[in-house]
Amino acid sequence: MSFVWTLAEQHEGRLKAVSYELLGRGRALADKLDTKLASLLIGDGVSEEQLQTLVHHGADEVYAIQDPRLAQFTCETYSNVLVHLIKTYRPSVILAAATSTGRTLMPHVAVRSHAGLTADCTELDIEPGTGHLLQTRPAIGGNIMATIKTPDHRPQMATVRPKSSRPLPADATRAGRVIAVPLDDVLVDERVKARGYRGDAVDFVNLEEADVVVAGGRGMKKAEHFALLQALADALGGAVGATRDAVDRGWVGYPHQVGLSGKTISPRLYIGAGISGAIQHLAGIKTSETIVSINSDPDASLHQVADFGIVGDLFQVLEELQRRLDERRGASGSDAGPPAGTRTPEARA
Repeated sequence: MSFVWTLAEQHEGRLKAVSYELLGRGRALADKLDTKLASLLIGDGVSEEQLQTLVHHGADEVYAIQDPRLAQFTCETYSNVLVHLIKTYRPSVILAAATSTGRTLMPHVAVRSHAGLTADCTELDIEPGTGHLLQTRPAIGGNIMATIKTPDHRPQMATVRPKSSRPLPADATRAGRVIAVPLDDVLVDERVKARGYRGDAVDFVNLEEADVVVAGGRGMKKAEHFALLQALADALGGAVGATRDAVDRGWVGYPHQVGLSGKTISPRLYIGAGISGAIQHLAGIKTSETIVSINSDPDASLHQVADFGIVGDLFQVLEELQRRLDERRGASGSDAGPPAGTRTPEARA
């Protein structure tokens, strides 16, 4: 029997990156509890080779429930499957990602299983002596961090912010079992046939999966100026983010909000324009590989954590960055550098 479970996610037969992030969290908990870690996949079309990568990233066992009727996420059927597995195997801890799937499925399962659930966790630990799961999440608008435990009910369940931690390095020498679990027809909610499925919006952008994020704060001054960020993000193949202040002012929608009260991101490149660097926002970008801050205030908090801090008028800097990118795209060869004789904006690390 596996004591700690993580819920893997798939889309069109491909595992999502968050599946590996959760295994890193689960591995640490399982080791402290001296027990096994299992990854649970509900879906269809995921190859045996992909399932083995879950073992390589920390799982001791992988339970795969695959069927064409599970290819698309439907809460009722997925909930039936997960509740059935909980009753069969009785895990003590279940972790899922705080994605649209996890945020929909886990509350449904928690109610049916009479279990506690802490949503949107950023930190997890095991309480010494008791073995209780300690679940830390932002509270009161992100102004404090609350640690919650569920001493009286099992399983202990939590959803974890995507990109709040990095996956463990893959170890191809790790051995583990991949167990195919058949789908019992009685678990399939037949009402789905009548409702059908809604496909993904063609213009949907997953900020949490973006390799490049260009974000704006109060220094952008008004909504129309976010078009500058969108143009730069488009040129870099990225997405637009924002601070809570910018969202509260109605300059951009909530799906773009980054921080404790928004999304946690981990892009290869993060560019923050006109962002002072409130602690709630910094918590949402701390795992970014490279952080660039653009602000006229040399003492801005974001400058202090940035790899490169550009001190200057953000509108002039954005215009210059856009011009350089346009020139590079217009030059022959994708690796063409900036024109000779040009000067880059003043920057400091």
